Amino acid sequence: MSFTPYFAETRHLLRLCGPILVAQVAQTTMSFVDTVMAGQISATDMAAVAVATSFWLPIILLVQGVVMALTPIISQLNGARRHPEVAGAVHQGFWLTLMVMVPAWLALYFSPQVLHWMDVEPLLAEKTTGYLHGILWGMPAYALYQVLRNFSEGLSHTRPTMVIGFIGLTVNVPANYVLIHGKFGLPQLGGVGCGYASALVFWAMLIAMVVYTQRSSLLSRFGVFAAVTAPDLARIGRIFRLGFPIAMAIFCEVTLFTVVALLLAPLGADVVAGHQIAINFSSLIFMLPLSLGMALTIRVGHSLGEGMAEQAKVASVSGIVFGCLLAVCTALATALSRYWISGIYTDNDYVLELAASLLLLASLYQISDSVQVIGAAALRGYKDTQMIFYITLLAYWLCGLPVGMVLGLTDWLVPAMGPHGFWIGFLVGLTIAAILLIRRLRKIYERVHHRNIAGLPLVDGV
Repeated sequence: MSFTPYFAETRHLLRLCGPILVAQVAQTTMSFVDTVMAGQISATDMAAVAVATSFWLPIILLVQGVVMALTPIISQLNGARRHPEVAGAVHQGFWLTLMVMVPAWLALYFSPQVLHWMDVEPLLAEKTTGYLHGILWGMPAYALYQVLRNFSEGLSHTRPTMVIGFIGLTVNVPANYVLIHGKFGLPQLGGVGCGYASALVFWAMLIAMVVYTQRSSLLSRFGVFAAVTAPDLARIGRIFRLGFPIAMAIFCEVTLFTVVALLLAPLGADVVAGHQIAINFSSLIFMLPLSLGMALTIRVGHSLGEGMAEQAKVASVSGIVFGCLLAVCTALATALSRYWISGIYTDNDYVLELAASLLLLASLYQISDSVQVIGAAALRGYKDTQMIFYITLLAYWLCGLPVGMVLGLTDWLVPAMGPHGFWIGFLVGLTIAAILLIRRLRKIYERVHHRNIAGLPLVDGV
C-alpha cells in the first residue's frame, strides 16, 4: 500500500486550511476584543456583551449553517466543470439567506424579553438589549458575506477569507473605541457600542468581499453580479434541505454548552469561572480541526464533482488521520501546560486548580472532538447532512448531557462531581459522535463505490 496519495492530499488540505484557520482566529479575536474593551468601562458592560453573545451567536450560526450547504454544491459544480451553473447556485443561496434572515432577525429582536422573565438586573438587561438591537443591523451583511465566502471557498479559493477576516479585525478595534467611549461627538455607549461596532464590521466585510468578487480574475469570470437569477423554489428547497441539518447540528452543539453553563450556575461563581476558562481554551484549540474540516469539505466535494471517488476517500481518510495526529499533540501540550494556561486567565487558587483539572479532561476529549468535526465535514462534502444532525442530537443531548447531569448533579452512581461530571459527559458524547460518524462515512464510501462501478453519477444533482 502506497502512502504517497495520502501525503499529497494532506499537503493539499493544509494549503486550503491555513487561510481558513487564520480567518477563524481573527473572528475569535474580535469577540475577545469586545469583551476586554467593554470590561474597561464596567463589569456590567462586560457581562452585557457576554450575555448578548449567548443570544445572538446561536441564531446567526443557524443562518450560517444553512448557507454552508453552498460549499459542497459549488465545489462539486467546479470539479465537474459545470461553471455556468455556479452563479445560479450562488443567487439561490442569496435568496435562501434573505428568507431565513427574516425569522432570525425577528427572533433576535425579541430575544431580550427572556431577560425580563429571568428577572435579570435592570441595568444589565438594558445594556444587553441595546447590544442586541445594535448588532441586528449587521446580521443581513454577515449572512450575505457568508454566501460569498462559501462561493469563494467552494472554488478552493480560501485566501480572501483570511484577508477579509483581518479587515474585520482592523475595523473592529477603532469602531469599538469610538462607540464605547463616545468620540467625535458621538454618545458614549459603553458595552452597547460593541453591538453597533460589530454591525459596522459585518458591513465592511461584506463590502470588501463584494469588491474582491468583482475584481478577482478567478471569481469575476463566474459573473455572479452580471445578472441576478430569479428565485427558483425547487433549487432553494434543495439547498435548504442540505443546509438545515448542518445548521441544527451546529445549534445542538452550541446550545449544549450554554445549557451546561446554566446548570453549573447554582454551584457558584468560582465553579462557573473555572468551567468557562476550560471552555474558552478548548474553543481556541477547536479552531484547528474545524478549519481542517472546512478544507476537507471543499476537497471531497471537488473530487466527487470530478468523478474521482477514490480521491475523495483518500482526502477524507487523510484529513481524519492528520486531525488525530494533531489532536494527540495538542492534547499532550494541554495536559502538560494546564496550570500555566489556567494562570493566564486567573490568579484565584481555587479557580486555577479547578480549571487545570478540567483542562486535563479537555485534553482527553480533543481526539474524539477532532474525529467528529472532521468526519462531519467529510460527510458534508458527500452532501450527506441529515445523518450528521441525527448523530449530533443522539450523542450530545441523549447521551452526553444525561451522563453529565447524573455524574455532575446527583449521587446516583458516584458522589456528585460538579463540573467534572459534565466534562466526562462531554467526553462520552463526543466519543459516541466520532464513532457513529466514522461508521456513517464508511457506509457512504461503499455507496459511492457501488455507484462508481455501476457508472452512475457519484452525487445527486444540485
